[in-house]
Amino acid sequence: MSSGSLLDLAKSRQPADRERLLLAIADLCEAPHAGDVMKSGAIQALLSSIFMSLVVEAERDIRRRLSEKLAEADWAPNALVNVLALDDIEIARPIIAGSPVLKDLDLVRLLVEATIEHQIEVARRPNLSQAVVGAILEQAEPAVLTALAGNPTADLSPSDMEELVEAARQIAALRTPLSQHPKLTGQLAKRLYLWVGLALRQGLADRFRLDVSILDQALAASINEGHHDIVAVPASEAQPRTTRDGEREAMERRLIDKLHAAGQLRPGYLIRALREGRLGLFSAALAMLGRFDQVHVQATIDSDRPELLALACAAVGIDRSVFPDILEMTRKLNDGRPGGGSDGARKASVAFAPVTPEVAGAAFRQAARSLSAA
Repeated sequence: MSSGSLLDLAKSRQPADRERLLLAIADLCEAPHAGDVMKSGAIQALLSSIFMSLVVEAERDIRRRLSEKLAEADWAPNALVNVLALDDIEIARPIIAGSPVLKDLDLVRLLVEATIEHQIEVARRPNLSQAVVGAILEQAEPAVLTALAGNPTADLSPSDMEELVEAARQIAALRTPLSQHPKLTGQLAKRLYLWVGLALRQGLADRFRLDVSILDQALAASINEGHHDIVAVPASEAQPRTTRDGEREAMERRLIDKLHAAGQLRPGYLIRALREGRLGLFSAALAMLGRFDQVHVQATIDSDRPELLALACAAVGIDRSVFPDILEMTRKLNDGRPGGGSDGARKASVAFAPVTPEVAGAAFRQAARSLSAA
């Protein structure tokens, strides 16, 4: 793309043109002549500002394509890579799997801040260091441990392997990948033999030339002991879990914090969040943009007073013409709330009277406090 075409795209305010600009800049940065120039401090600051400004309001498909483009780029701005790593898992996956910009500290932070799906991708990342492996073992999430056991390139020490084999006693999903792991030793195979199925036992015996008669005697003794003291293991403990209550909401709040800290959280992000069906992200972003109490924002969304949502939107700079779409999308995602029907929607237009955003914000806070107290 020529410099003139890039300039035309930069001048345009059309979403499609800005998304084309985003991908064109990524292509330009990948050009062979770019070299180490892209990694200089000044260029990195400029790239971060440009990319973050464009990506915040980009559609999901554009973010996915950008993630794929940047997955192996060592020049990609750190802030942008970390924001993409916290995006929906389909967008985050290429970044988590391969970005050289993500360092151990970033990966450990994902293990703490992100969803189970994101953590599983961290555990699958090639050549995981001891520091990241240690963080995974410390958290002991079954599904993440299982992904780690299936990663033959992770830097697992003998004690790490021992910990995983011991965990396989309770977590059935660990047994197959551990039985095939290149770092499994004969001694650990003997322990694993006692709680795997028949097919895996045969495989372990063949691989490590185990004395099956002695191990079968130990297995029989172990089973007999178990019959004398049976303790039911809840299904949630025996199987890897892939979700955790409130984890997505917490991750969304952290993503909003990162965008706000980078100065890239804008009103247009609210519309993007709703279009993608992410009501929690919309609520967190609206609260941050307006410096509102998120409890008040959520109470407003759940109320029968759409005019309060209109006040909050007016306070953060949403245009009157856009609000009907926001209200419709919010109702679709929230079982018809905020209620009030078409009459409530008409009343909401009053919130966009010719007053300053500060006045609208003050009016929302006062009304929301009364709503919460009712």
